[in-house]
Amino acid sequence: MTTSLPVNLKHTKDIHPDIDFPLLNDLVRAERPLWTPDELRELTSAVTRELAEPLLGIVRFDSRQRWWTRLALTMGVELWLLSWTSGQGTEPHDHGGASGSFTILRGELHEEFAFPNDRVRTAERRAGATVAFGPNRAHLLRNVAGEQTATVHAYSPPLRPMREYRALTDFAGI
Repeated sequence: MTTSLPVNLKHTKDIHPDIDFPLLNDLVRAERPLWTPDELRELTSAVTRELAEPLLGIVRFDSRQRWWTRLALTMGVELWLLSWTSGQGTEPHDHGGASGSFTILRGELHEEFAFPNDRVRTAERRAGATVAFGPNRAHLLRNVAGEQTATVHAYSPPLRPMREYRALTDFAGI
């Protein structure tokens, strides 16, 4: 089951009602028009560290399909909570020119990633790990460990469509 809340940016910030805490409102600054990878890293790290209990209270695990919900949206950043059961993953993709970051809230994921004109690399990302990246990176993520996994992702600029690839070696850059 996938969920997403309707966009209501009349106040330049939309926060998921189950985690509308002062801390998250302080972290997701509506006045920032574009976030750097380092700022996105700080955001996903802080959200998973400081809001782990309420996030684990809203996350859902569905073995039939991946689940996600948007946590926050401003004109400069979007923040998501995703879950991954055993075997679930993404196709090779980029983020349409957006920078991004993800932090493993619980569990672990296998990541394959590539930069233009470079070899494909792999990494195992475990609970607490954070990865931040600029727009010129493609990757795929997969739960190969079998343990239920939850992750927090942030992208800037927001609402850029992902582009999927047949293989990571097809990624030529933005």
